[in-house]
Amino acid sequence: MHDARDLVLARLPSAVPVRTTVHVYGEGRLVDGADGPELDVPADGGPVVYAQAAQHGREVNGTAVLRRLHERLTETGEDATNAEFAGTLVTVPVADPLTFDRVSYTTPEPIDAVHSNMNRCWPGDADGTLHERMAASLWSFASAADAVVDLHTGSPAMLTHAVYMRDDPACRALAEAFGTDLLLAEAADEEADAEWAVRGFAGKLRVAATREGIPTVTPELAHSREIVAEAVDTGVKGMLGVLRHEGLLPGEPASWNGTVARNHLGRVEAAESGLFTPDRGLSVGDDVEAGDRLGVVHDPATFEPLQTPTADRDGIVYSIAREATVTAGATLVGVAERLGE
Repeated sequence: MHDARDLVLARLPSAVPVRTTVHVYGEGRLVDGADGPELDVPADGGPVVYAQAAQHGREVNGTAVLRRLHERLTETGEDATNAEFAGTLVTVPVADPLTFDRVSYTTPEPIDAVHSNMNRCWPGDADGTLHERMAASLWSFASAADAVVDLHTGSPAMLTHAVYMRDDPACRALAEAFGTDLLLAEAADEEADAEWAVRGFAGKLRVAATREGIPTVTPELAHSREIVAEAVDTGVKGMLGVLRHEGLLPGEPASWNGTVARNHLGRVEAAESGLFTPDRGLSVGDDVEAGDRLGVVHDPATFEPLQTPTADRDGIVYSIAREATVTAGATLVGVAERLGE
């Protein structure tokens, strides 16, 4: 039912290998390949789901989710979760050990001067930079899947949500199966190409996998750097919903009745560097209208108000900067525009 192997993702200049662990549950097995373990699934082995966490090393709740899921899938007894498991689940609890060890979002420039953020270079390149090689090693597993879940973690002041590619019914169904109350829909087709080119997001795992026809969702479980029981509970429930949706577990995921909004377009940014104080009473989940005041940015030395940021659109507040010291261009408040459906 369960198999696990070390996987060398890449090598440091000192020749020290960068290792992680790949877990496989169900019908699939890990077999020895020329460059390390490879996934072997019988022809009649059913659907394959790939899930990873800690691509950004400070985002540890996803790793805790996969540990809890492991406990559920390896328990024994006739009432165990795995009693009627059909198909293959592949998980990687620590996708980027380099950032995990540094409790960071990116690596220092000397490690990878081109791609300090691993989630900007998928599907990777076996002959490329360090992060490109690491992504290519994991892509060999992700690309064999029928569905992909890339577990991430937001800030404490962010609504838990799941991001999926808009106008892709399979991605939408996967997001609903995961079950967060808020779904954020990305632009699709030519609009997506233009938007991601501007933001440099074309190399995200979610985008690369979706463009290969693999339904993919990125849940953002609130809180980085700490394991929060409620966030982990949400993640485990979401993963079980995905496994039911894909047919690895019996039954259907819980019915979904939440909010859908557009992703990434309503970021209210700091026009000047200074100290940001959100307005009293402003909370994630609030509805705002275009022009509503969100707070103030002050000069910390002279006390001069430098900016009174306002909502640029009607929508739902899904993130608020709680670290008061901000630099020009930093996101102060995220406002997601509701999509009428």
